[in-house]
Amino acid sequence: MGLDDILGKAGDALGSDGVQNALHSEQAEQISDNILDKVGDAAEGLTGHKFDEQIEQGKGFLDGKIGTE
Repeated sequence: MGLDDILGKAGDALGSDGVQNALHSEQAEQISDNILDKVGDAAEGLTGHKFDEQIEQGKGFLDGKIGTE
């Protein structure tokens, strides 16, 4: 089995209904919110709060892709 086969199977698995349902669950929403908040806070601190607006926009974009909200 080559790398292309492995990547193809991984892509198929990520597109499955079960995985998509898990990514858009309330539990995924809570976990992703916690992670995004911590990563965002760290990024804001590391940049001296110069890019807070861009970091918030990035968090909002990612939050829309995972979970229920």
